[in-house]
Amino acid sequence: MFIISYAPYFARRYKKLPKDLQEDILEKIELLKDVKNHEKLKVHKLHGRLAKTFAFSVSYELRIIFMYENQKSIIILNFGDHGVYER
Repeated sequence: MFIISYAPYFARRYKKLPKDLQEDILEKIELLKDVKNHEKLKVHKLHGRLAKTFAFSVSYELRIIFMYENQKSIIILNFGDHGVYER
């Protein structure tokens, strides 16, 4: 099981979301804690300037970008539509 932490940027933006979307995001993050769920979440490595990060989908439009800090912890960095890869 991974320990999850949140980048300040993610936390500020997350607080502004509607409650139902916050719940969807938290549900997926809970699944992320167990490596057995990574295939189900379609976790994938990113490339280019985001080469050290990974992403998974919350919904068709919404992606979450994160990074493995070490073998036991993950930091959630950002979320957004496909444009999040360009920011």
